[in-house]
Amino acid sequence: MKQFKNMIPAFLLILLFLGVWQMVASLMAKPFILPTPTQVIMKLWDLKEPLFLVHLPATLLIILTGLALSVLLGVGLAIWMNVSKLAEKAFYPILVSSQTIPIIAIAPIFVLWFGYSLWSKVAVTLIITFFPITVSTFDGLRSSSKELKELLQTMGASKKDIFLKLNVPSALPYFFSGLKVAVTLSVIGAAIGEWLGAQSGLGYFSRRMMTQFDAAGVFAPIVLLSAIGISLFLAVVIIEKITLKWRKTE
Repeated sequence: MKQFKNMIPAFLLILLFLGVWQMVASLMAKPFILPTPTQVIMKLWDLKEPLFLVHLPATLLIILTGLALSVLLGVGLAIWMNVSKLAEKAFYPILVSSQTIPIIAIAPIFVLWFGYSLWSKVAVTLIITFFPITVSTFDGLRSSSKELKELLQTMGASKKDIFLKLNVPSALPYFFSGLKVAVTLSVIGAAIGEWLGAQSGLGYFSRRMMTQFDAAGVFAPIVLLSAIGISLFLAVVIIEKITLKWRKTE
């Protein structure tokens, strides 16, 4: 109940935004440039079969595959950098510098390498979500208490015990913070990949509608992309609360 009350200001702001959008678009009366929210919803209903049965599953497959690979590779690299100073010195600067490259500039390279297959889009999603998961998990592993580590060592704990009973619990809140950022970025990565070349997907459908000057058709898949991002974010929040019951939060 308290959480619902906390969300009321956001709902009111969204309603205000939609109201202003509806009014401005109605006054402009140019739906091929700026459709009203009601026109977007009607278009979403008209296109429900291709959007929900063809393009939404294609985009979800890209997002989930990219996120799964990011978690697997990101957490693995974070653990490696935590236990090996050489790995940290070798990979950390590359991780940071990789984020200075505009994704829209490097994405066509993946199309050259993988063609218009699933993997060119997964590669874009992977590279855009890999960084927050890796860096957050690595920072979490380094945040474990030195006093507790020394206490465990005096009690005869092995490196494995210290890692599982101290480092992992310390890193979990950081990991979930990085994952929450990554799931929202994954939607952007998938859409960018589909914009550059695909045969299905919400990003591809949005681009196709743009070439037909159908603004409502462009907005309709964007609404679905936003819904995917919000749903994934809420799923991570629920998993985080279940996993971190031991942590006191506001």
